[in-house]
Amino acid sequence: MLKAVLGLMTSFFGFYYFRDVIRNRRKFSGKPWSGFLATGFISNFFDTLGIGSFAQQAAVFKFFKLVDDRLIPGTMNVGNTIPTVTQSFIFMTAVKVDPFTLVSMSIAAPVGALLGAGVVSRLSRRKIQAAMGAALMVVACIILAGQLKLMPVGGVAIGLYGWKLAVIILMSLVFGALQTIGVGFYAPCMAMVYALGMHPATAFPIMMTATAMLMAAGGAKFVKENAYDPKASISLTVAGVAGVFIAAYLVKSLPLDALKWVVCGVVMYTAVLMFISSRQDDLVSSTEPKIDRNEYQKDM
Repeated sequence: MLKAVLGLMTSFFGFYYFRDVIRNRRKFSGKPWSGFLATGFISNFFDTLGIGSFAQQAAVFKFFKLVDDRLIPGTMNVGNTIPTVTQSFIFMTAVKVDPFTLVSMSIAAPVGALLGAGVVSRLSRRKIQAAMGAALMVVACIILAGQLKLMPVGGVAIGLYGWKLAVIILMSLVFGALQTIGVGFYAPCMAMVYALGMHPATAFPIMMTATAMLMAAGGAKFVKENAYDPKASISLTVAGVAGVFIAAYLVKSLPLDALKWVVCGVVMYTAVLMFISSRQDDLVSSTEPKIDRNEYQKDM
């Protein structure tokens, strides 16, 4: 049922998106295709491993001046929707996970983003980043301790029940809301799934599906408002799908122990980025208190 809903949403989005790209093909920018394609392939390859693509793409677009700053958020949301949906379908098929847990978390995240946007936007982004960075670093250290046989952690469950299910649904709502201010969904989802005793691989279909539903629903708005770069977006889509297939094959073939190291690395990497972003936002707020510095990221 979830696949059917996501497939229908993506079909409508894809028709609207590709039609708009074809209509605007004569207005494509003069920027090189190679830069867009390489960015789409590499960033979505790492996105499939749990390291969000938005931060990487935003940095490349800004540094090399490939996309107008005003169009970067829309370009990333539109261009990465189909690669993210591809990730979702691959992992829903390849990784066994309890359907109720998957559906519950996949619905909770976009609902959290919808209902919590107003509340979260009034919170201090710097403090949230610092708190999330600390929490993720603690989880990363716990995972590391387990890998080094210093303490027993983790599990092999494919679903959650009772109070654990209630906790993970609530946290998905919270993570979905935090995503509206640039605190990514991927790493916190990985951390919570692992901490509550599920198999590390189950985080992949859950986080991909939740994000895919959110992007498929919202991407059409950027297209409708012409708030994206068609050439950059279609490049991200085409090269991104290729990167997804290659990375997904690697993830599926990784043994459990290696996958735990991947999760540990992603969570620790994201924690460090949270601390850095928190520090940067603190410096900005002290010098430009009236300027909104919200960054546009799927995850960090």
